[in-house]
Amino acid sequence: LVALLRRILSVDAARRPASPRELLAALESCRAQFVSPNQSVFRRASRRWAALLAVAAILAGALLAFRPLRQKASSSPPPPQKSIAVLPFDNLSKDEENAFFAGGVQDEILSNLAKIADLKVISRTSVMQYKNTATRNLREIAQELGVAHVLEGSVQRVANRVRVNAQLIDARTDTHIWAEHYDRELADVFAIQSEIARAIADQLQAKISAGEKAAVAERPTGDLVAYDLYVRATSLIDKAGFKSRKDYFKEYLQAVELLNQAIARDPTFLLAYCRLAEAHDTLYLQKHDDPPARLALANSAINAAFRLKPDSGEAHLARAMHLYFGYFDYDHARDELALAVRTLPNNARIFEWTGYIDRRQGRWHDAARNLERASELDPRNAKVLLQTALTYNLMSYYGRARKTLDRLIALEPNDNNHLLFHAWIDVAERADTRPLHAVIEKMLRDDPELAGELVQHRLFLARAEHDPVAADRALAALTENTFGTRNGMVKISRYYVQGLVARMKGDTVAARVAFTAASAQQEEAVRARPDDGSVLCVLGLIDAALGRKEEALREGRHAVELLPVAKNAMDGPDVLYFYAVICAWTGERDLAIEQLQTLAKIPGGQSYGELRLDPEWDSLRGDPRFEKIVASLKPR
Repeated sequence: LVALLRRILSVDAARRPASPRELLAALESCRAQFVSPNQSVFRRASRRWAALLAVAAILAGALLAFRPLRQKASSSPPPPQKSIAVLPFDNLSKDEENAFFAGGVQDEILSNLAKIADLKVISRTSVMQYKNTATRNLREIAQELGVAHVLEGSVQRVANRVRVNAQLIDARTDTHIWAEHYDRELADVFAIQSEIARAIADQLQAKISAGEKAAVAERPTGDLVAYDLYVRATSLIDKAGFKSRKDYFKEYLQAVELLNQAIARDPTFLLAYCRLAEAHDTLYLQKHDDPPARLALANSAINAAFRLKPDSGEAHLARAMHLYFGYFDYDHARDELALAVRTLPNNARIFEWTGYIDRRQGRWHDAARNLERASELDPRNAKVLLQTALTYNLMSYYGRARKTLDRLIALEPNDNNHLLFHAWIDVAERADTRPLHAVIEKMLRDDPELAGELVQHRLFLARAEHDPVAADRALAALTENTFGTRNGMVKISRYYVQGLVARMKGDTVAARVAFTAASAQQEEAVRARPDDGSVLCVLGLIDAALGRKEEALREGRHAVELLPVAKNAMDGPDVLYFYAVICAWTGERDLAIEQLQTLAKIPGGQSYGELRLDPEWDSLRGDPRFEKIVASLKPR
């Protein structure tokens, strides 16, 4: 009861119950625990009355507490006094190549300030979106970033000299509270950056520990050419996410080359090793060229960084990502992030990746809180906003998911995927397909070439509405041999989709031909990845469709064993969901209901819309147990 009261009264909105249904479920759980079967009848009755009184008190308090807390959360709080955004510095050099150098100066000042725990410093991803802005409304920018102060400036590099102008502005009042001009030898550029960071910290009256002072004074490298190569590589990595797949790999490979050149010039360049490890890990994850070799190269770069500085926060962050990407070692990755945040308190990526690990380990409220923290430090990072919305959606916190998506749509209004996601929330929460139809129709009107990208959505609608004509149209637009279903982790083939559509049309012969072809293809995939539950569960689905009951159930069970929810709370529910489908298709109604009862209780398990609309469950409709599960998910 005390723990529940703390949740209800928490200042952190992510910790409070998101709906009356969630609150009632928590209250019922508390009430049930008051009664022990080993107690006497009298003591059970007494405790039951005590529990009911406590529950009534909590309900009364909750009803009073919910409204003001919700209202407070909905209005934007004032930014912290000790908060700052370091905007991109203007390049005043005649040589445009020095634009990278100007970016490096700004980035190093930002990095130095971010090492001070008493400050809130906005991450690079968000501030770089104001580069090349013709006119800057600093008050609006500060409001968008959630800070009280902004630092702007300019850099001019002439021969062996560098001139840096910097000014600190209180954006709330448009007051210039500090300005300085530096004209020195080029070799002093890192000293200038450290001096500016210390001056800003003094102006904001930030407390700085001895360790933080040393970190701010530390030079990333003694070789300016190596630093220039590093800045160019970092810029390529940051931009790669907005490129096509072909250009994505090109940018990363070029970044690897630049970082190797930087390290060749300065073998003690720790930051270069860390970004090099990240680049190799990303190429490994995307299965580019030789994945095992990429993983080994990443590991080698991380080891080099730790040899240089065992307590480096950047090295611990690089190792955390390496453990997450390469080995799915979430426990040790979490340990590395806990070490990294000690020296990188404003690094949004630490909170972002901690949130991802939280999701994998089923710590959903912690995941939401960490992703929200990452968003506070990096408020214009589309990836973080998208993952935050996805987390809330999987938790069935649909209102919060919509609000986060609204921020994302405002940031990237031309990205149709955000509109699709928004429409899918209506499908999940209310089984309402109209918004999804509207978005798809608009996208196809605007660009008919998008038909191939919309197959998954169109196929779901066609099957949900038992429309074979629409299903044929969706199938005709399919350009890929495989595509993700549900949350994207489980991949299905063209043959499998053809089998579903043929069965929907009642053409059992065509369905069997398609599923047989899908089976041969999937068996090959299972041989290549025998320990991948997501691949094995699809083979189970195909065998179920072909009437191979024992094989299908065996494969479904083994898939769940390979990827249980307890091991991976993000992907495990997908495999369990499809095992339930296998049970339903093979006539094991009791077993299917058992899986659905479990899925109904976990984030990402299933939604009201899925159970209401998906024809996978047609064989269970009318079963009181199934209808009870559907009713439990219905929005109130």
